Amino acid sequence: MSIKKIKNKIKVSQNLTISNQHKCFIVAEISANHSGSLDILKKTILKAKQVGANAVKIQTYEAHTMTLNANNKHFLIDDKSIWRGKRLYELYKKAETPFKWHREIFKFAKKNKIICFSAPFDISGVELLEKINCPIYKVASPEIEDLRLIEKIAKTKKPVIISTGIADINNIRKAMNICKKSGNYNIILLNCISSYPAKNFELNLKYINVLKKFCPIVGYSDHSNSDLASIISVAKGAKVIEKHFILNKKIKSPDKSFSYDPLQLKNLIKNIREVEIMLGSETVDKKKIIKKKLKTVSRSIFFSNDITKGEKISLTNIQSVRPGTGLNLSYFKKILGKKVKKNCKFGQPVKLKDIVF
Repeated sequence: MSIKKIKNKIKVSQNLTISNQHKCFIVAEISANHSGSLDILKKTILKAKQVGANAVKIQTYEAHTMTLNANNKHFLIDDKSIWRGKRLYELYKKAETPFKWHREIFKFAKKNKIICFSAPFDISGVELLEKINCPIYKVASPEIEDLRLIEKIAKTKKPVIISTGIADINNIRKAMNICKKSGNYNIILLNCISSYPAKNFELNLKYINVLKKFCPIVGYSDHSNSDLASIISVAKGAKVIEKHFILNKKIKSPDKSFSYDPLQLKNLIKNIREVEIMLGSETVDKKKIIKKKLKTVSRSIFFSNDITKGEKISLTNIQSVRPGTGLNLSYFKKILGKKVKKNCKFGQPVKLKDIVF
């Protein structure tokens, strides 16, 4: 798949752009961590901004839009996840962010100058979010197979962040083709493992190299319980990091076990910013950066003995020594045998203007 038309720079607000030349876009995923309280959700938004997140993300669904309130075996979670034994409807009812909250949530985030966006799980969710001007859309990992949903999102022409947790190459191609056919090239792909919490041996962080073949801007949705996965991803080129975030671990939430509290997220963001500084730039002039430091550790030409006006320069009166504040070593052979225009003292740097050529 050609990636030529896919945007390599996506503007998400007046002061914030996502690109490979900008700082990493860090998203605090609130998901179910409001525990059914709009007040907790608002406090979580404020805390996310306080610890340095660039945006908060919610999930737009209600239990009845996700599943049926049925009690047979088909609707019972029987895998080895942390939600084993629960009915799907019960889980989503506990985790949902009610539609009636949405307008107030987005208004609150805007008032407090933090970007808020969402992952809708069906077409009704997109329609709701469009009414309140959601600036970015996230396609959650399981929804990558819902091409009707992706088409609805893509037609908004807003940035689309697609998580690839359960996706194979074919899923990724189909999702991106739908976006492109809809005239939307504002696409970001996230490496992700849909395991909660994700174990180290599952992470497969090298997969980010595969995603780069499809999309100029890639990122990582982190469900692990360590900073390392996000940090390694940033070092490998991730420009979006998404981390589940909870106001405090006392809150009862189905997502608590793989969510970071404020101190953890603050430390992760600090570490990411340090990594960005360490990575620097591919176009940086290293000599310019370390020029001042080089002066003390590099060598140059100094007078190693007193020399009088008219006397010839020789190996007995000049020497290559540290620091590097004297004449450049490239002139060493050129000045041998030349006469000086004035008296020069031991320890003085050799200067071309004092030499007769």
